[in-house]
Amino acid sequence: MISHMTFIVQDLEKATLFFETIFAAKEVYSSGADTFSVAQEKFFLIDNLWIAIMQGDSLPTKTYNHIAFKIEESEYDNYLKKINSLGLEIKNGRHRVEGEANSLYFYDFDNHLFELHTGTLEERLKCYQQRNE
Repeated sequence: MISHMTFIVQDLEKATLFFETIFAAKEVYSSGADTFSVAQEKFFLIDNLWIAIMQGDSLPTKTYNHIAFKIEESEYDNYLKKINSLGLEIKNGRHRVEGEANSLYFYDFDNHLFELHTGTLEERLKCYQQRNE
């Protein structure tokens, strides 16, 4: 089971805006000037998922390494509006086979790639299995 995820960010306040706007994250801790860890940090909850952000250098390049969050198909347009409201870069998704569900890929302010996916693992495996029959 995952305990938490930590993202290194150049600007804690911009990252706070990102997580609160896109994921309705609730801030539960801010170190302020204190550094109990290796740098100033903040903790958030997205539902029950603990997200940590820590002051540091942004990723130097954008890659396809990403974290995906499950959303409902009916929420897709609402998330797209949130992403656009922050002026975030949306990445063109990969080619999908019919029935594989929809995904929205976007970079945060520090080159981390996120995906919002409307499907499940079970649905994807069933779709792939049907294509191989």
